[in-house]
Amino acid sequence: MQKITKPRGYAIGQMSRETGVNIETIRYYERIGILPKPDRTAGGNRQYNEDQLKRLNFIRRSRGLGFSLDEIRGLFEMVDRKDFTCGEVHDLTVDHLASVRDKISNLKKLEKALSVMISECSRGDVPDCPILDTLFKA
Repeated sequence: MQKITKPRGYAIGQMSRETGVNIETIRYYERIGILPKPDRTAGGNRQYNEDQLKRLNFIRRSRGLGFSLDEIRGLFEMVDRKDFTCGEVHDLTVDHLASVRDKISNLKKLEKALSVMISECSRGDVPDCPILDTLFKA
């Protein structure tokens, strides 16, 4: 009977499949230092461990919630120093929520401006176009 051994780690393609993160994005996260560089096999292939898989999932979920890479780096710094408080994480998240609300407010203003521009356009066959006129205004 042949003994089946658990793989030592995850290849980059497997990391991508497990997390839904593009391979190039994984490499980028390594380059900027937000994901620790993995060990390499004798053949030079990346070999990720369980902690790196968890961190990549953390990054993916955080990015999905709109956290910036700097904010994620800050969260990792708290986790890595192991003496963070929930209050610190809360404060960072409250700041992030305020930023999201500002973006929503700005998007609503943008929506209103575009709606006004569209409503002023008759979609006629003449070269005059209120949308272009608005965009050319100083």
